[in-house]
Amino acid sequence: MKKTYLVLAALVALAAVSVSGCGYSTRSLAYGKSTKIYIKPFENQVDLNINSDLSDKNPYRLYRAGMEVKVTNAVVNKFMVDGYLRVVSNEDQADLVIRGALINYNKQPLRYDQRSENVEEYRANIIVNISLEDVVNAKTVWTEQGFVGYQEYALTGPKAKSEETAINEAIEDLAKRIVERTVEDW
Repeated sequence: MKKTYLVLAALVALAAVSVSGCGYSTRSLAYGKSTKIYIKPFENQVDLNINSDLSDKNPYRLYRAGMEVKVTNAVVNKFMVDGYLRVVSNEDQADLVIRGALINYNKQPLRYDQRSENVEEYRANIIVNISLEDVVNAKTVWTEQGFVGYQEYALTGPKAKSEETAINEAIEDLAKRIVERTVEDW
């Protein structure tokens, strides 16, 4: 009899805990009633004066035509997949606006062959300046300078991939980080 009461008490306690919940959510409440976002096409502000930043420490600064379009498309797609904010095609319809500029793409050497001193592994870095604006309240919510998405890639071996594949994965990483920065207010 006593055992039945203990089991019943445990079940009632378990039910009370599960009904009350802990308040955890995978969604952000960061922007209250803001539900629509416009992603302004990223500008290409990569410095085309290739000689300006070259040095022995940074010999891998590069330019890729159309990369800002890939970044814009990836950010739009990530917001659509996330679903927390609805992407709109006109800035006048938006509560929030993402503004960004591609400022650099570089590949950073990570590992060298010991004998020949050739690079065996790189990190592709896509670097942007970006901001989120609340157009309803006419204020900047946040600004990030030098925001980076990256992907490491080997030139040989079982984990080898092309530079183009690494660039696409770095752009996806950047887009994921932008969405996380926007919707997660941890």
